[in-house]
Amino acid sequence: MRLYSLSVLYKGDSKVHLLKAAYDVSTFNFFQRSSVQEFMTFTSQLIVERSALGSRASVKEQEYLCHVYVRNDGLAGVVIADNEYPQRVCFTLLDKVLDEFSRQVSKMDWPSGSPATISYSALDGYLSKYQVQTP
Repeated sequence: MRLYSLSVLYKGDSKVHLLKAAYDVSTFNFFQRSSVQEFMTFTSQLIVERSALGSRASVKEQEYLCHVYVRNDGLAGVVIADNEYPQRVCFTLLDKVLDEFSRQVSKMDWPSGSPATISYSALDGYLSKYQVQTP
């Protein structure tokens, strides 16, 4: 059971912005890592774009399960995990991350924000904390 990606996005009027993301691509071949990361970023944006405000969903994409939660205020989170990772845990993580993000990052920064301009550093910690270590 693995988590590969945890992203916070903003679903604005015109398009979806990636605000912050963390990736764990360590299980992939070194030469595949950047393309896998690009795929995860693109897929996260696409899923948020296609999701309604106030919705939660789990979407299968290739061998991954993408769990998305789009809040009514447009703030969205996506977790990309393998098929065995418990769905309930993913949505608990998304709730926690989006609540914390909305308290720490001003709502005025969401529409124009990008990973370079948003200062929120907890995603990497959550990604490793929620990683299930197999013995």
